[in-house]
Amino acid sequence: MTLTETKAAPAATPTGHLSTVQGIALYVGAVLGTGVIALPALAARVAGPASLLAWLGLVLASIPLAATFAALGARHPDSGGVSTYARRAFGPRAAALVGWWFYAATPAGAPAAALFTGGYVEAAFGGGRVTVYATAVGLFAVVGLANYFGVRVSGRMQLILAGVLLTLLLVTAIAALPHAKLSNLTPFAPHGWFAVFPAAALLVWSFAGWEAVTHLAAEFRNPARALPRATAAAIVIVGGVYLLIAATVVLVLGAAAGANEAPLSALLAVGFGGPAKAAAAVVAVLLTLGVMNTYTAGSAKLGAALGRDGALPAWLARGSQSGEVPRRSLFVTIALGLGGFGIVAATGVGTAPLVLATTGCFVAVYAVGAAAALRLLPRRTGVWWTAVVALVTVLGLSLTTGLYLAWPLLVALAALLYVRRVANRRRESTPDTGREAATEPQPTGDIARVTA
Repeated sequence: MTLTETKAAPAATPTGHLSTVQGIALYVGAVLGTGVIALPALAARVAGPASLLAWLGLVLASIPLAATFAALGARHPDSGGVSTYARRAFGPRAAALVGWWFYAATPAGAPAAALFTGGYVEAAFGGGRVTVYATAVGLFAVVGLANYFGVRVSGRMQLILAGVLLTLLLVTAIAALPHAKLSNLTPFAPHGWFAVFPAAALLVWSFAGWEAVTHLAAEFRNPARALPRATAAAIVIVGGVYLLIAATVVLVLGAAAGANEAPLSALLAVGFGGPAKAAAAVVAVLLTLGVMNTYTAGSAKLGAALGRDGALPAWLARGSQSGEVPRRSLFVTIALGLGGFGIVAATGVGTAPLVLATTGCFVAVYAVGAAAALRLLPRRTGVWWTAVVALVTVLGLSLTTGLYLAWPLLVALAALLYVRRVANRRRESTPDTGREAATEPQPTGDIARVTA
């Protein structure tokens, strides 16, 4: 095999047991995450009440994107997810890019999530920035130690936490909406209509996860039927909840929405009184611990897999096998996350840059996934045209990310240079250039499991 050739791994034969209802729960758990506890306020800070248009736009954009990944999962059920699609469509270099983007997203996203939760603890118990930063560092410490000793939060526990969050969101909206005022919608676009676009870039964080269930496609009894149905139901549920909470934040908190670090706490205080803030803080901590633990564990394992396959230094490869703890990769993941946290703490720039850097990585992954769909799905069929719309949508989202798109571009450049360097070294060390050993390393399906 030469460097320009790609041998696609055979797709796994579906032998699973997951039903459509379980698929809906997994989708909701994957997409409905920590973003909703803070992003309604961040978006309102950027665009005012017009941020509701950004929320609506992201819900609509999710339809072709989620449908495209569902179609890929139904036709190519494999645990590799986007990495598998990238390799099948474009070769091993594209699969390596997907791996690097996922690996670079977690160290930026984890400190943002930790700081979001710190805002809730501060809102409940006071203490200012000291409380916010101490909570964030505490979350990193707990997650780091848990993963160092191989502790995992089960998938069932993750779904329970997502269910608790969903319940909290609905209760919050029901309790606070009687205090809504239509006058809070004016002025509707205090920062201009163009502000809707940067607000949308922030909100991509909340909608990341539509690709996650593709890693479990082979676990469904009937992926061709279950995945599209689960996707459709999840879009309605997640989109509806996001729009409900965003509208409630704007209508109830008004001009104060953008200045609030813990909008759900503020809404609960309006509906039930001050003591409800403590309950919101506890839920935020538990939810963030679960999400950070899952993403940190996945990122650490991913880094080890990339090191094993030659897409990252071999030093990281220890712990890549099933059942092993990837402590070296974990150390790098935690160190990078604390570095992002340190930048925010030292400069006072807030969480928005971290959110946008994470968004840039996810947008890049989605762009590769949608482009792969154009090569893998039957041409000029309904699902193929849906993929076209998804790709155009993702390219539009990439424009809203602005300068922060430089982060995934720099990561991509570094990935390509590194993979090329490894390939050249292998060629030079191999007497027979036609031997298989000289081929470029091909990342495995573990590359994309970080989002599952």
